[in-house]
Amino acid sequence: MGDQQKAPVKKGILGWYFNFNLLYRILIGLVLGALLGIIFGQKILWVAPFGALFVRLLKMIMMPIILSTLVVGASSISPATLGKVGIRVILFYLLTSAFAVFVGLMMGTIFQPSAEMATLASEAAGKAAADIPLSQTLINIVPTSVAQAVVNETVLQVIFFAIIFGIGVSYLRISKDDRLQKAGEAIYMVFDGTAEVMMRMVTAIMQYAPIGVLALVAEVFAKQGANVAGSLAIVTLACFSGYIIHIVLVYGGLLKLNKLSIRRFFKDAKDPFITAFVTRSSGGTLPVTIKASANLGIPKDISSFSLPLGATINMDGTAIYQGVCAIFISLTVTGHSFTLGQMGIIIVTATLASIGTAGVPGAGAIMLLMVLEAVGLPVEAGTAVAGAYAMILGIDAILDMGRTALNVTGDLTCTTVVAKGMGQLDKEQWA
Repeated sequence: MGDQQKAPVKKGILGWYFNFNLLYRILIGLVLGALLGIIFGQKILWVAPFGALFVRLLKMIMMPIILSTLVVGASSISPATLGKVGIRVILFYLLTSAFAVFVGLMMGTIFQPSAEMATLASEAAGKAAADIPLSQTLINIVPTSVAQAVVNETVLQVIFFAIIFGIGVSYLRISKDDRLQKAGEAIYMVFDGTAEVMMRMVTAIMQYAPIGVLALVAEVFAKQGANVAGSLAIVTLACFSGYIIHIVLVYGGLLKLNKLSIRRFFKDAKDPFITAFVTRSSGGTLPVTIKASANLGIPKDISSFSLPLGATINMDGTAIYQGVCAIFISLTVTGHSFTLGQMGIIIVTATLASIGTAGVPGAGAIMLLMVLEAVGLPVEAGTAVAGAYAMILGIDAILDMGRTALNVTGDLTCTTVVAKGMGQLDKEQWA
């Protein structure tokens, strides 16, 4: 999910660049890159290092973001709070996110979006992952060495450790022993500070994204020609089809199962939905979502816990995006989709990674890096994977509008259903 924060007006020689909307800059970079690649062909390949730099910057921050945000997210939830409400809310969020990845994979399988690009090195990497059984992959989630997992960028192992470590920190923070409580707070503040620094680094790196996208896409079109352009429209169609199906089947189904009026729900849910779609920020939409929850008769003690938590760990729209884009990149690079084992890996990775997905521009794209790493398709400069990834990043802002709106709607749906299940929903508001 993205977060289109309003940046302060900047002055100076490059003020015009930084004050121009990042969404439009990235889209312009995508179009210019395609045009330059088509017009100049191999002569434009001198821009390739600028694209390689962007890829390296993204990969540089991937592991620190996973560690810091997941530890902070897990340690922010007090074990004492994880009672009936907490467990129900978290289960709903994780289950709907896992199903969303499945929807995304199905949309990718149905629409089969791909571009005619291939490299033998990337193809070998993709096929190597298929040889690992799903059972072994699940066992491998538990690292034997955390340091080695970080150095080798073994994403699932790092995610597993960060969550367990964060839960341990949460226990220290509520300890009655003053020494342990202070230690827990100190550890939390270190990771919280690190997470804040990483968020600012993401924001800074995304300012370079238009240039990086231009260079990467120019390289792709210079080498591959214009035969990749139509695939982006198919990716967009596949994602938005998944968003609509998820709202109708999952959210509509949950409301129906709990005998709640879908029309009544969307009467108030439409406000946060539209706000999230326009702003691309679930955090910025949170006040609107909380107001809608009050109108729906949800008690404050439930909404104040569930909705902010959902903004952190409930990423259904982002999960659908991961499934579609992963299949697009796999078909583009290897010529074939994923095996059932690899799809299982994607579901596990995307669901767990969603717990720590940051609410900043480009967060969904960084999460996609993690998913690709997990299935043996690392984004390396100069490869077809990097080229396909660059094309996805070029339309990421468009996809982000839909997935953020879906994320916010999911937060409100799950919170409503939990309140109904706990018998705390004000029925008068639904009369």
